[in-house]
Amino acid sequence: MSVREQVMTEKFQFGLDKLTVTKALQLARGELRGILADTVVSKIIENHKAVQNIAEGEKLVYGVNTGIGSLCTTKISKKDIRKLQENLLKSHSVGVGEPVANEIAKLMLVLKVHSLCYGYSGVSLNVIERICWHIEHKCIPLVPSQGSVGASGDLAPLAHLFLPLLGFGKLSEDGKNYRPTPDVLKIHQLSPLKLGPKEGVALINGTQFIAAHAIAVSEKLFRCLEYADLIGALSLEAMLESHRPFVERLHQLRPHPGSLIVAKRMRTFLKGSQVVKSHEHCGRVQDPYSVRCIPQVHGASRDALEHLNEKLVCELNAVTDNPIIFSEEDTISGGNFHGQPLALPLDYVSMAASELGSISERRTYLLLGGNAGLPTYLMEDSGLNSGFMITQYSAAALVSENKSICFPASVDSIPTSMGQEDHVSMGSISGRKALTIVKNLEKILAIELLCAAQAFDFRSPTQSGKTIERFHSLIREKIPHLKEDTVISDYIELAVEFISNDNLLKATMH
Repeated sequence: MSVREQVMTEKFQFGLDKLTVTKALQLARGELRGILADTVVSKIIENHKAVQNIAEGEKLVYGVNTGIGSLCTTKISKKDIRKLQENLLKSHSVGVGEPVANEIAKLMLVLKVHSLCYGYSGVSLNVIERICWHIEHKCIPLVPSQGSVGASGDLAPLAHLFLPLLGFGKLSEDGKNYRPTPDVLKIHQLSPLKLGPKEGVALINGTQFIAAHAIAVSEKLFRCLEYADLIGALSLEAMLESHRPFVERLHQLRPHPGSLIVAKRMRTFLKGSQVVKSHEHCGRVQDPYSVRCIPQVHGASRDALEHLNEKLVCELNAVTDNPIIFSEEDTISGGNFHGQPLALPLDYVSMAASELGSISERRTYLLLGGNAGLPTYLMEDSGLNSGFMITQYSAAALVSENKSICFPASVDSIPTSMGQEDHVSMGSISGRKALTIVKNLEKILAIELLCAAQAFDFRSPTQSGKTIERFHSLIREKIPHLKEDTVISDYIELAVEFISNDNLLKATMH
């Protein structure tokens, strides 16, 4: 049995097992199968019955027999309770902009199922099973990227996500092309659902849009952090910089967790290097910050990601609906849908990712300056050849773009619903811009990788540590040393491909 086949046989119990970033991604990618345990099914049925009883009674419960938002004082007649739920999905489908990535939408489905399976939202088993069908059959709704303020959660994106349950919206089965929902359902011999009391409210309330973006950010930024240390070490060796800023006793005097991790990694990467011995008596007192302070800067970004992950795991295993149905007699209209717990750490991580790109660009600048015996712009016949001159321009542009979108979305609030929702998180914007920044970071690191590999070539035959030598050798299997000007964008694309997955990382470390 292959590793992939083994993974596919593993099961995740929605509403029971602890959801992590890794497991959420595995569920979204079909590497892990989500199931509904008997105990979960029983609780879903019991909770749904409680909502049905509420709907048949005279007690007013928000979103069951009242309007929503500022219309919360408007009583809905018993004959219109079901119609209300359908209307909510239609009226809240006001998203605009380009669709989110297919995997983001699939993550949203996974996260919503897990939250509903705790059995406090009052939805029927039928609705949850239909959402699971969409996940298992990779039949993913089109979700516009803009339109959420992260107030009652992600109302507009979630409304679009669940329109197909009613037979509206669009679906994709290949992750790229979208078709009208009725056409897709017909192929699979499925009919639209009829929503019961509270079900529309439960579907559109929640932070699944924000959380799905946070998952994508977490995965990408962790990979960038791992690569940044390796690339930084390669740049250091190419520029004949000192290893002493990474000694353990120095970092124990200021033991921030991230800094300790990065310093240790740098020591591991550089162990056994002959390069450092080649310039032991060069007379240089200390190196520029972008090299000397790698542990402090990279480490601080690691600590920021750790903070996000801590909050994210809590959110992934939370009930973010409103109202919460504890029982027929015990319902609470609260604020578990508010996006602030994720909005703040996402804004923090945006700055952390931006700074990681900023220090990378500075190392690229140093590599091109003709220092430490390297040719200007990393090409021997410079003048006729511009070499890698303009790669730094691209890096600078990306760094500047990241800085320009780093303004924390979470500090803004525009009241909605006639003041009923008078403080909103803007967490959806925090998530979207954080993902944009990290994608730009991948490109910035790719440019440094390209330049560092070119510079390191000039240190031959002097050997670095085994890890750095292996890293450089693997790069050279795909990207050659450039001796004259060529279309560099082709090689930047290859380098971005390196950074956007962990294949090179795994091959280097193992």
